[in-house]
Amino acid sequence: MSAEPTSAPPPAPAEPAGARPAADRGWFVRGPYAPVTEEVTAVDLPVTGTLPAGLDGRYLRNGPNPLGLDEPVEHWFLGPGMVHGVRLRDGRAEWYRNRWVRSGEVAAALGERWPGGPVHAGMDFAANTHVIAHAGRTLATVEAGALPYELTDELDTVGPCDFDGTLPGGYAAHTKLDRRTGDLHAVAYFWGWDHVQHVVVGPDGRVRRTTDVPVPDGPMMHDFALTERYVVLLDLPVTFSMDAAAAGSSLPYTWNPAHPARVGLLPRDGAGGDVRWVEVDPCWVFHTVNAFDGTAPDGGDRVVLDVCRYAGSYDMSGLSGRGPLTLDRWTLDPRTGTAGRQLLDDRPQEFPRVDERVVSRPHRYAYSAALGQVDPGTVRPDGGFGDDAFASALLQHDLARGTVAAHRFGRDAAVGEAVFVPAAPDAAEDDGYVLAFVHDPDRGATDLVVLAAQDLVGAPVARVHLPARVPLGFHGSWVPTEQG
Repeated sequence: MSAEPTSAPPPAPAEPAGARPAADRGWFVRGPYAPVTEEVTAVDLPVTGTLPAGLDGRYLRNGPNPLGLDEPVEHWFLGPGMVHGVRLRDGRAEWYRNRWVRSGEVAAALGERWPGGPVHAGMDFAANTHVIAHAGRTLATVEAGALPYELTDELDTVGPCDFDGTLPGGYAAHTKLDRRTGDLHAVAYFWGWDHVQHVVVGPDGRVRRTTDVPVPDGPMMHDFALTERYVVLLDLPVTFSMDAAAAGSSLPYTWNPAHPARVGLLPRDGAGGDVRWVEVDPCWVFHTVNAFDGTAPDGGDRVVLDVCRYAGSYDMSGLSGRGPLTLDRWTLDPRTGTAGRQLLDDRPQEFPRVDERVVSRPHRYAYSAALGQVDPGTVRPDGGFGDDAFASALLQHDLARGTVAAHRFGRDAAVGEAVFVPAAPDAAEDDGYVLAFVHDPDRGATDLVVLAAQDLVGAPVARVHLPARVPLGFHGSWVPTEQG
């Protein structure tokens, strides 16, 4: 293996002269969350075990990474994005790279020329939330109306992307790809709008449809879901607060008990006024697992939606709920406007994923990162993030059998979101591999761990040893070679 720089960053960044102590700046700059201070390029990475020869592509993941420890960052969500990637091919780990997304501010701080490009509403943010591939582009995304940033295959910044001038406004953090049509769906929100916007980007990489859905109070819609008939909107009581903005908050979204909690069912090709609203109990949802259409015994339509649900009120500033965090199934009746709730698992967990081939259709398996301890109800039942939030385990749910398998990585390890990769395009839903970055405390660095989905509790199929630590961050994707 060779790497530039030749030495890996230490387990935690050194304190710059004059910087505030990390303990004064919040848990999101300490321990496994702490930002790294260098961009690294490493090739011919060492591997323990055997990488499946069929894994041909890039595993990418995004997350916030402040440029310096003396930089004032008041919230985990607000650091400039850094994308980490590993290239796998022919049973080898060809390279690892990590690169800051070059917004204007980041480029200036690094002494570089900003590549330029469109900006929505003056918001040029180094997208830090997700990284996806569509229509030959690699895109780093972020919510609240800022544009995504296009990256090269090697993760260098191309510039902000408005889909060849076809995007009329802002964009979103989360997307859902309908693999049958090739359409990429998103739901964008922005504090200055009186609506949210459903955006459909076609297989050619250009926006082919937008639909405005009127909503009051400027709700935060971090995620959404998709079925074959509907776009599923989460209109929940975390809304834009002018008071918080006036007080200087960089994330002015607060719990608003006067805002009703409801789920909107927008027909895929419908107008904004066609949404059917379904009331739910006050709660907060960052992430959906998946959704699909169903049929009731009386022949009526139903929508089944699986979510990670924070019961009761939610404090966005502290990233903590008042009630338990559970994995739930909601059954929504668009005719009566009512919802049924089924508890699927009471372990605190987040960052759920399914096989991307089943998005918008019935799913059997789901994967999530355990928060606190793996056993139910032992630590942080509210699911709050912080020093002790992420456990050293990934969960696999078999929703047909009602069982949960847990892979434990060992004491003091830390693992975030996992991504499922099928063994072949037509493989069964559980026939494939689960990939995740796992912090190895013994090395003070990170491994890309490959698990067999059909034996999740078993020993890893392979561990790719990176020369650097990947901070706990947000979302990522497996990008097969034929996709870009």
